[in-house]
Amino acid sequence: MTQNYRVGRLEQEIQREVNDILLKRVRDPRVDGVTITGVDVTGDLQQSTIYYSILSDKDADEENTQKGLEKATPLIRGELGSRLSIYKTPEIKFALDNSIQYGSKIDQLINKLKREDK
Repeated sequence: MTQNYRVGRLEQEIQREVNDILLKRVRDPRVDGVTITGVDVTGDLQQSTIYYSILSDKDADEENTQKGLEKATPLIRGELGSRLSIYKTPEIKFALDNSIQYGSKIDQLINKLKREDK
């Protein structure tokens, strides 16, 4: 039980800190407008996947953002290491969160159906 609580607390802390680091420390224009939507940390606290979303749905923008985040990963991990009070900072990997785009697509389809009904 305490392990799950600890992982959950660490995930929230990582999410908050990475958002802050992206805003204040990362100067790469490719990561402007990135929002961290969630974090998954493995039970042994060694690996973390950080989910993000961007406002654009263009493939080129998604690719550029991913490259920008990968380039910034050492800086972000280093910052996390100094901000988090844990023995070993987990390895971090970024993954695009498509749920927001998916939700937007569903909204568009519903609105289209409503318009066709009238």
